[in-house]
Amino acid sequence: MLIKETEKKQELTGRDQWIIFKRLLTYLLPHKKMLLLATGLLILTVLGDVLGPYLIKVFIDNYLTEGNFPTGPIVGLALGYLFIQTSNVIISYFQLLKFQEAALKIIQQLRIDVFTKVHGLGMRYFDKTPAGGIVSRVTNDTEAIKEMFVTVLIGFIQSAFLIVGVYIAMFLLNVRLALLTLILLPILAWIIYLYRKYSSVFYQDLRERLGQLNAKLSESVQGMGMIQAFGQESRLKDEFSTINDGHWQAAKRNIKVDALLLRPAVNLVYTMAIILLLSYFGVSSFSNTIEVGVIYAFVTYIDRFFEPINQVMQRLSIFQQAIVAASRVFLLLDEQEKIPAQLGTSANINEGKIEFRNVSFSYDDQTDVLKNISFTAMPGQTVALVGHTGSGKSSIINLLMRFYEFKKGDIWIDGVSIKDYETAELRKKLGLVLQDPFLFYGTIASNIRLYDQSITDSAVRKAAEFVQADRFIEELPNKYQQKVTERGSTFSSGQRQLVAFARTISTDPKVLVLDEATANIDTETEMAIQESLERMRLGRTTIAIAHRLSTIQDAELILVLRQGEIVERGTHQQLLQQRGLYHKMYLLQNGIVE
Repeated sequence: MLIKETEKKQELTGRDQWIIFKRLLTYLLPHKKMLLLATGLLILTVLGDVLGPYLIKVFIDNYLTEGNFPTGPIVGLALGYLFIQTSNVIISYFQLLKFQEAALKIIQQLRIDVFTKVHGLGMRYFDKTPAGGIVSRVTNDTEAIKEMFVTVLIGFIQSAFLIVGVYIAMFLLNVRLALLTLILLPILAWIIYLYRKYSSVFYQDLRERLGQLNAKLSESVQGMGMIQAFGQESRLKDEFSTINDGHWQAAKRNIKVDALLLRPAVNLVYTMAIILLLSYFGVSSFSNTIEVGVIYAFVTYIDRFFEPINQVMQRLSIFQQAIVAASRVFLLLDEQEKIPAQLGTSANINEGKIEFRNVSFSYDDQTDVLKNISFTAMPGQTVALVGHTGSGKSSIINLLMRFYEFKKGDIWIDGVSIKDYETAELRKKLGLVLQDPFLFYGTIASNIRLYDQSITDSAVRKAAEFVQADRFIEELPNKYQQKVTERGSTFSSGQRQLVAFARTISTDPKVLVLDEATANIDTETEMAIQESLERMRLGRTTIAIAHRLSTIQDAELILVLRQGEIVERGTHQQLLQQRGLYHKMYLLQNGIVE
């Protein structure tokens, strides 16, 4: 049962945002040398921005006099100003280059961390989380974090240095007026506080709704065949429109907050600062001589003070998006629903004897879908699992493959608990073929060997020949190098299943697990691979979920399940003689009426 993430979301407090921001900063540590170099270059550009207006102030106050043109000092000031501006352009280029290079490396690592984490999560997580929401975390959310590192963090650092530099310059020019301008800081801090308070809520809602959009889109694309076959286009369009409208409403709330508390509010404070500044000079002019250069310098510094403030405010929206996105990414990185842990002893699977000992299991820790399951599959034997939908057949397979952790009972392989094996040993010695095989984008050969270079081309061909997949492969234009599109959509169900058989047999497993492996194969193809299946089962323990009872009549043990319990067990003939549930299923499938 899927749990919508919007039902679990909580408002991020200021403390939560600070914790998230500090955690993001830890990704800077591996790149501290590059960042220190970039910061040093940034300081040089700030010095240039501060010195420029001061040189013009000197020119206005000392040399802008009628009939007075000392060539040497003026040329010196001009060359100095030109040198500062030219140097700033060059230094800014390298400073931004280093900052953004570090930022991109950070996001590269973060995406690898998230992608790796997803592959290490247990199946329970995917049962309760929409695939589109996971995709949104790995793509959209990490992209939002990238924007924070690339633009926001760099901008914040640059703005902070520039603001400090501007205030130092203003204090050197006029201490009283510089102190007077300090009253602007609480006002700006209050605006930032209000923006953070409201925007964090709105942006969180926006990111959640974007995840819902991705989830609905992913569901629609994956189920396009069913949607068109059952004429569900209109319904899906309405559902998507509803989610899209919610996303629009959330975006509109964000725009309103941005429009009110970003540049307009800061521009109002800037206007008040200019009025305050000119009023001070106006009043002072009644009793003291006012230097025009000082007025120019202060007006320029105020302008340069508010420009980074405006940039910071504009980037606050990106910052809030990044913090909300980071909270979603870190929620995934901190997810505790991991693949069942293995003790990792040196035990090896050599024979393939499987024992289920009083195993009970629940997906939700409330309702048991398996109840005291016990059976033994001896080496080389075939144990078939039959039963109606929901009887627990696939759950037994899921536990044997260690997709889920169980808390009651135990599963033993060759006399060793399944929890004591290394994961690699289980994956190598247990071969799984699903009802709906998954083919990766690539070639036939790469899908058989699954990029395991230890499996040679010769081994790939032998595996295909063993399951008789070579018959259709040899007819393809490029044979084993034939391109496979996403999910193998250009091949029939039977052909995909044959490739899956070849993939499994190429690793030479000791235990063969068939999850209704012939359910989607036509009768002619099924008859063709029955011989191959018999050869595959020789010397291997086989656990097979059977949809067609005709495919497991030669099994040494057939287990009949109902509501998570084994209600009948025996061979095909023994079960028919019992005239129980298996007998009824057999008659039903063969169209026999008693």
